[in-house]
Amino acid sequence: MAPIKPLKLPLAASQVDRSAHLRSDEGYLKSAWSSALVITFMDEKFATSGDQLSLVAGATLGEYQSQSDYFLGIKDEQAFFVRHLPLEEGSKLELKTLREIGVHLSPRDIGLSVHAQGLANWHTKHPRCAQCGAATTVISGGSVRRCLIDQSEHYPRTDGAVIVLVKDDQDRVLLGRQKVWPKYRFSTFAGFVEPGESFEHCVVREVREEAGVELSQINYLGSQPWPFPASLMIAFEALTNTPQLARPDGEEIEEIRWFSRAEMKAAILDKSLILPLEISVARQMIKAWYGPGAEVDLIGSESWR
Repeated sequence: MAPIKPLKLPLAASQVDRSAHLRSDEGYLKSAWSSALVITFMDEKFATSGDQLSLVAGATLGEYQSQSDYFLGIKDEQAFFVRHLPLEEGSKLELKTLREIGVHLSPRDIGLSVHAQGLANWHTKHPRCAQCGAATTVISGGSVRRCLIDQSEHYPRTDGAVIVLVKDDQDRVLLGRQKVWPKYRFSTFAGFVEPGESFEHCVVREVREEAGVELSQINYLGSQPWPFPASLMIAFEALTNTPQLARPDGEEIEEIRWFSRAEMKAAILDKSLILPLEISVARQMIKAWYGPGAEVDLIGSESWR
């Protein structure tokens, strides 16, 4: 069985230089704002026009606001920001989630979106100092928060998570269904990396815990940000030499199924299988394993949960 080639993952696209050296230049940020292109984000949603981001000139939004306008970077001398607003201030806008529009966006706008959402989510969830509990203020163009009392600086966190496509020696794939998911929704296995744990050890542990099988080979496939709210998904394929031991853990995973390509195609047709979203790592791993025909044979209902 040939291993899957490194994946080209939808949310891993990026064309904008983050220009970190400009984040601390308040003079630059203020002067760049008026001609910058600005994304509006609120309540996990983007201002959109159809299925595209609505990017508007900063000058149309008033003056630069250091506590809500975050610098995203530069492409071809064009600066980009995101304005992070409370929901009530944008109630008249057309709002859509990244899950809804991600598959329609250009590589530039995908990179801007995951950066913008990751920053906005972090600011929402971390308004206070982790050391003393005091309020913090936004500095460095949105990339840092500083405590107003002890002056400590706090940075956005990213949670490492592995996601694994498990195969057997017949080149079947093993998929599982979580209790909280809709009926027939199956996906690959995933979990967060624990303190002091390598990605490889996490892969072995998560698969053993959730599906009961041991792994004999592990192959890295790629990574992509998953800002729901703050993960980086590290993708692997793995071969098990104990497929007969496969069983759901009964806690997180309620059901598991082995699929050949023919069985997966049939399950899609009879609607007994719902796959993850097109923008997800899981969907791209399944498509890469399936090979030619995936764009036609695997079209059907999809679910992000």
